[in-house]
Amino acid sequence: MQARERGADVPEPTMVAATGTTGTGAGDSAPGTSLATDLAADYFQSYSVVGLLAVVGVLFVAVAFGAGRLLRPVVPTPEKLMTYECGVDPVGEGWAHTQVRYYVYAFLYVIFAVDSIFLFPWATVFAAPGYGAATLVEMFIFLGFLAVGLLYAYKKGVLTWT
Repeated sequence: MQARERGADVPEPTMVAATGTTGTGAGDSAPGTSLATDLAADYFQSYSVVGLLAVVGVLFVAVAFGAGRLLRPVVPTPEKLMTYECGVDPVGEGWAHTQVRYYVYAFLYVIFAVDSIFLFPWATVFAAPGYGAATLVEMFIFLGFLAVGLLYAYKKGVLTWT
């Protein structure tokens, strides 16, 4: 092959550093700086963009709330200041007894919902080659803990609806 001569209109080849700056080779950075400081500057510059977007978002929300406060009509009347629930006038006192068993039912639901969250990924790992026996033992240990909790709830009488 024959080497071609460069014309006056063809620039010298440049090297692109990891920071995205261009140069012709070693020693292109400013005196006293290194590639690590250039990378750190780019790293923090990317976070400054995220910070700027967060500030713009907070300002947008603040301006929206301020505009709403300035533009809305403020005419307090006794009917508007009265406490209500679902459009029904309140009757009696604000204190009402709530059965604790409803919280226990909610707690049991959360336990079994978490159980199902762990069962789905386990099923995908169990199907992968080489993980069968270990994941099967781990899942039965996990289900054993849940069974002990369910047995405890049953013995305490939590699961009887009265």
